[in-house]
Amino acid sequence: MNLAVANRIDDVRDRVAGARRAGLTVGLVPTMGALHAGHVSLIRAARRETGFVVVSIFVNPTQFGPHEDYARYPRPFEKDLEVCQAEGVDLVFAPEPRTLYPQGFRTFVEVHELQDVLCGAARPGHFRGVGTVVLKLLNIVQPDVTYFGQKDAQQARIIQQLVRDLDVPVAVRDCPIIREPDGLALSSRNQYLSADQRRQATVLFRALREARSLIEHGERDTAVVRQLLTDTIRAAPAAELDYAAVVDAETWQPLQRLHGQVLLALAVRFGQTRLIDNELIVVD
Repeated sequence: MNLAVANRIDDVRDRVAGARRAGLTVGLVPTMGALHAGHVSLIRAARRETGFVVVSIFVNPTQFGPHEDYARYPRPFEKDLEVCQAEGVDLVFAPEPRTLYPQGFRTFVEVHELQDVLCGAARPGHFRGVGTVVLKLLNIVQPDVTYFGQKDAQQARIIQQLVRDLDVPVAVRDCPIIREPDGLALSSRNQYLSADQRRQATVLFRALREARSLIEHGERDTAVVRQLLTDTIRAAPAAELDYAAVVDAETWQPLQRLHGQVLLALAVRFGQTRLIDNELIVVD
């Protein structure tokens, strides 16, 4: 099977329409490229569940702040195409920024409250850009199912809310975090880390697992769990804590006592590289 690559919206719609005429369901995996095993897990889920798999590769400028890494974000496009070919992707949509944001573009999507906390507080405007580009991709491809990773838990939750509130006819799949053997969550930004930073970056996974163990042994005081997360991260010399949060997994609001679906979430900087990780726990 030859992998099809489209840069134009009309070409995407034509190919998806052809798949529909053939009776196939459509899956969409939105990415910014630099594909790794985490992305591959999403593609494989789409391949299992749908008949026509679309992967978008687009480094979205509207979700980067003025001093973030948009210019240096990795763009190994040919390698990404090789991954897509190997995984049986039917269509790659790789638009130019001017295709999705033509001259005179003025419309953006916001999901209030959910976008304003944690990563949203640290990166103002980030989720405005995410919500806008994802809604555009959903409108262009019109998939039956779209796939996101639990590592970007806040993003996935915001997309779920966006789809619900705007009556977008698509199922949102939230797929498990894929980790290195030492626990580090896969991320395109991991390649920015120096050798020493890479060794210390496992502290995120260790902090989350220690917090989970504390909860499983009966701790229900949020402040105690958050302090454990904070102390564990700060013990790593290269780590600069952005946030350690214990929140309700539905509302993303802080909890006083642990109950229901609880999300432990971390954002940590190693030099100029910001890593995130999380753990979802159901507390009786």
